[in-house]
Amino acid sequence: MGRNTNRYSTYTNASVGSGVDSKNGDKTEKKELWSSMLASVASGRRLPEKNIILLGGTVESQLEFLEAVSSPADARRALDRNADRPPPVANSFALGYTYYDVLDADQEDTLARISLYTLERPSPAFADLLRPLLTPETIPNTLIVVLLDWAEPWKWMRQLREWILLLRTVLISLSNECKDVMEEVMVSWRDRGRGGAVNLDGTSAVQIADTEFNLPIGPGEWEDALGLPLCVVCQNAEKMEYLEKNQGWKEEDFDNVLQFMRTALLRHGASLIYTTPSAPSQLPILIHSSLGIHSLLKKQPLKHNVIDRDKVVIPPNWDSWGKIRVLRDGFDVDGVSNGWSIDLDQPFPRAAANGADGDPDAQNDQSNGHASPPLPADPEGSTVVLYEESVPDPSMDALQLAGRQMHSTALEVEAADTQAFLAQQLKVLEAFKQKQDEATAAADSRRHRSAAAGRRGVDDDHLVGDSAATEQRVLEHIGPVQFNMGGIQVDADDMVQRLKERQAYGTPSEPESPTAEDAIGAAPPIDTDNLQTFFHNLMNRRGASDK
Repeated sequence: MGRNTNRYSTYTNASVGSGVDSKNGDKTEKKELWSSMLASVASGRRLPEKNIILLGGTVESQLEFLEAVSSPADARRALDRNADRPPPVANSFALGYTYYDVLDADQEDTLARISLYTLERPSPAFADLLRPLLTPETIPNTLIVVLLDWAEPWKWMRQLREWILLLRTVLISLSNECKDVMEEVMVSWRDRGRGGAVNLDGTSAVQIADTEFNLPIGPGEWEDALGLPLCVVCQNAEKMEYLEKNQGWKEEDFDNVLQFMRTALLRHGASLIYTTPSAPSQLPILIHSSLGIHSLLKKQPLKHNVIDRDKVVIPPNWDSWGKIRVLRDGFDVDGVSNGWSIDLDQPFPRAAANGADGDPDAQNDQSNGHASPPLPADPEGSTVVLYEESVPDPSMDALQLAGRQMHSTALEVEAADTQAFLAQQLKVLEAFKQKQDEATAAADSRRHRSAAAGRRGVDDDHLVGDSAATEQRVLEHIGPVQFNMGGIQVDADDMVQRLKERQAYGTPSEPESPTAEDAIGAAPPIDTDNLQTFFHNLMNRRGASDK
């Protein structure tokens, strides 16, 4: 009871003065009390805001990424809270934007709201668009995501280099205050999963011993820290099967690509994941844990995976040179790591061969029919050069291109150049015209020979008629005559008849070109009168000998 009588009352002390001052003091105190209560409630209900800067890909692939990280339940929840209006997605021009809410496991509580900024091309002109997004307040809550596609894995290292050079150009130009914050962020990320108080996924670790012990950083790790966490997402992993069946890829080729990527990303402390649109993956867990978003009801640990080639997951700060070498023997991890540092020492944008600024999208401009300055040669020892030699572009291989044209079942074909096509058709037309002229000349020659043969046939008919009358008279007086020629009994009448038939009907048809038979046909005809006289004298001598 004594303790109650000695209570200290702020109200009694405040009301000692005059009555007017007491009333004014009560109103001011009540107003401040309600303001503080409302402010505390508002701060408790305020959603944590996170940022993702999504680089690369296309409009469609960026939408696929958004659908993958935001579950269908999150999408339905967003529709309900926004009166059946989904969050707009504006990613068709320059810097795009959208957002989505991350819900807890029970789909009731909202854990955070993520603002998603998208950029398709690493153009130097877009650097000024990224710079306002990075402030001392937003840097600790920002994640950089680079999209790559398994449709063109031979371009990965070059694309990754251009994006990192663009990011370094933006980050170097920030204020000193921003740089100090980025340094603190990188220190906290380097301590993840090394025996400290934080696991790889950002959750609190259980301390076994009283003394805190952190594992040392290995070779090639965190040597080119950007100042922001980085995650590389390789989409459409189902196309690996197409590369294996149609492009002749083998397991060592896929391992080679993975070793190059892991070695380069190890220098930035970045994470890596392969995704397939139709298959579940750890992408939402990886992205949300990198932003410090964790479920309060259900713990979802982040697990590494280097066994399944289409479901690779490399958490941040997990990899090392030893783990990369185990994947496939003979890989020069030291040379690739040093070559990547050479690539990052290049200016951005790189000066073109003619002195102009080289645009990283020069190849895209050329494919669209726009002329662009040639890019300079890559430096000696560049990892990009080593990667492109190890993973060549099949479209640049002449043998592969020829085989694809011969055995392709694709619906699309490559059209030949217009001038080359017309030149080829001109040669075909000239050959056809020459062949037609030769056929016309041969036809004229045959007509001339046919006319000459017709004239010879008329003269032969008169000769055959005269010889037939003579033969008839001989047969009426003497009869058939036979004689021996070289031991063969020959019927003179039969021989004369065959010669007549040959001369009358045995002339062969005119050939298309002059032959030896034409020369024989052009010889003068046989004189049947002399032949008849020869046989007549022969028979007269035989009759005289009989007498």
